[in-house]
Amino acid sequence: MTNKKKLDSRVSLEDLILTSNRVGAVIESVRGTMLAPDARKRPPIFTTNQVATICGLEKSQMDYRIKKTELPVGNRESGHRRRFSLEDTRVWAQTERGKFMRPKSAEAITIAVANFKGGVTKTTTAVTLAQGLSLRGHKVLVIDTDPQGSMTTLFGLLPDVDVNDEQTILSLCYGTELSIDYAITPTYWSGIDIVPANLALYSAEFSLPSRQKAEANFEFWNVLNHGIDTARTNYDVIILDTSPSLSYLTINALLASDGLIMPLPPSTLDFTSSGQFWNLFNDLAANLVTNRGKSKSFDFVDVLLARVDANDASSSVVREWITAGYANMVLPVEIPKTSLTASASAEFGTVYDTDPTTINARTYRRAFDAYERVVELVEEQIVTAWKRQIGEQHGA
Repeated sequence: MTNKKKLDSRVSLEDLILTSNRVGAVIESVRGTMLAPDARKRPPIFTTNQVATICGLEKSQMDYRIKKTELPVGNRESGHRRRFSLEDTRVWAQTERGKFMRPKSAEAITIAVANFKGGVTKTTTAVTLAQGLSLRGHKVLVIDTDPQGSMTTLFGLLPDVDVNDEQTILSLCYGTELSIDYAITPTYWSGIDIVPANLALYSAEFSLPSRQKAEANFEFWNVLNHGIDTARTNYDVIILDTSPSLSYLTINALLASDGLIMPLPPSTLDFTSSGQFWNLFNDLAANLVTNRGKSKSFDFVDVLLARVDANDASSSVVREWITAGYANMVLPVEIPKTSLTASASAEFGTVYDTDPTTINARTYRRAFDAYERVVELVEEQIVTAWKRQIGEQHGA
């Protein structure tokens, strides 16, 4: 049905309030339908082959361990097919992938996913990375620093319905809390906790500069960095989702991070915007860090080609520009633009939430394999960063 727009009508503030309420009701209704029967997301279950792949085992090795060890044996469904819960899968991963787990003397690696523009799969990348790392046995904390709360929504929470201000990083920004621990909330996904966001986070853009002016020795850019100190010992990886701007909160996220990931579609506008992002960031970093006699370095900075359309001839040219500009920062993998990624987002999910039996097998495999490769590459850099930490502890 098409609604005909009235050209002679005016819109009052009261009309906008009614519209906002109506849209909110539709969103709540959509979530109730997508996540029925209890309007909450549920974790996936895994086959024996999937668990074996995650753990790097052959099927025969998996079968032997099921019979001879105390690892979870899963549940048998009709037809004698064995299924493993997410919790059981993570136990297998932690046991069989010991060399990839965080050493006791190392701290969590903090990763910010950032870009100047919206619509570049930034949040999807952050959430998918968190899920993939969790599946590999890591304990992950995700922090949503974007007032729009897209990451929060992908974890099954409606920012303005399920999240109150005290559950966000706002108290940290106000100075009423010094550690992020107060806001950490479990998610439906075992191994991932979240600090959610809602629209109230916009007030941080006023409170942080106000505190900078009023409080001696206050450093607005280090609020989050100091706030996650205890989380660094309690988690393996901390992933920060940011707003599509260099806001006060985004600056906090970038300077609190050990690694940066920029999803970048191969389009002219996205490429030029990415250059503006780094120019602004470098100027800010110089003022806040370098000019104060301090230093900041990252264990890795990755550029991830995202939403790549193999049928778009112009994108191949832009990919060459991106490779020329970002050189070895460009990850050797591309996230394809597929119907799967679009439909998963529409259902408040990611490729890891998607039931592969409900979509074209080839389409699923393309997207799934690409994200799996991203997780693998990032995990390699995380493990290297832990080794670097330990080396620095021993004066290497």
